Amino acid sequence: MTGDFEPLLTNPHVLTVLGNYWPRKYDWSAYPMESRFVRTSPDVEVLVQTQRPLGTPRGELVLLHGLEGSGESGYIISLSHRALQAGFVVHRFHMRTCGGTEHLCNTLYHAGLTSDLLSFLEQDEHAQKLFLIGFSLGGNVALKAAAEICQAGEKLLAGVVSVNTPIDLAACSRRLQQPVNRIYQDRFTARMKERLLRTGRYSQDDLAGCRTVFDIDDKITAPSFGFGNAANYYETQSALRFVPYIQVPGLMIAAQDDPLVPFEPYLSPVLAANPCIQLVTPKHGGHLGYLSRRAPRFWSDEVIMEWLDRHAC
Repeated sequence: MTGDFEPLLTNPHVLTVLGNYWPRKYDWSAYPMESRFVRTSPDVEVLVQTQRPLGTPRGELVLLHGLEGSGESGYIISLSHRALQAGFVVHRFHMRTCGGTEHLCNTLYHAGLTSDLLSFLEQDEHAQKLFLIGFSLGGNVALKAAAEICQAGEKLLAGVVSVNTPIDLAACSRRLQQPVNRIYQDRFTARMKERLLRTGRYSQDDLAGCRTVFDIDDKITAPSFGFGNAANYYETQSALRFVPYIQVPGLMIAAQDDPLVPFEPYLSPVLAANPCIQLVTPKHGGHLGYLSRRAPRFWSDEVIMEWLDRHAC
């Protein structure tokens, strides 16, 4: 699978943008959406959108979006449709305050916040085959949650998938601050500020001086969750340190030319030392921009479904 991706084009920035905006128009009439708010702690509710396949399900997928994404992110939409056709129940899990739920929580989410996800998994009745699939920041949450579930000795999880995940948060923060990534930095920062303001807990004065994601993490995210500063937050919450504890099948997809997520952490011996983990590392793909030259268009969806076919039988 590492060598069979023929990208629509090879510029990683163009692939990243195209992957985000490429149209995903599907007929959902056979898969009605069930939206519900799940209380994960006394002052937090998160949105979960569930769709069910025709016939007896083969298993269940919990999809986690990336930074400032939602269940309507393109990569969530295309994989949801593909998985429903293949017979899987799909849960589009929203990080706290995402999907229009800022009024249901007065704190932002963070890259290692697994408590909401674990609470949802504990409350819900799931099929025997349950898989976590996370994209970008959501992949960090999925990998960390998988490790915590395995460490707790629970048997509810069948596998975990991450796609273009910043498994080293500090390295990703440094990459995002490079001048070539200014457009992404500004976009993420503006959206994070807007979301913080909509919680009602923060004011413009609180966010003064926050010009980058690092600034927000250092001034707002890290202190509000007890990490102290961004450096400690990144060090303690990066998925790379949790990978050794994953004892279920895992698939990690990472493009070598991702402009936002450095590829070097994927060469870590920590990953190679875990026999449960399969790495798929195409040369091209940008950040979540796996658009194939030929049909089927969304290459990473096909890789994930091929992997699920082997592990959900």
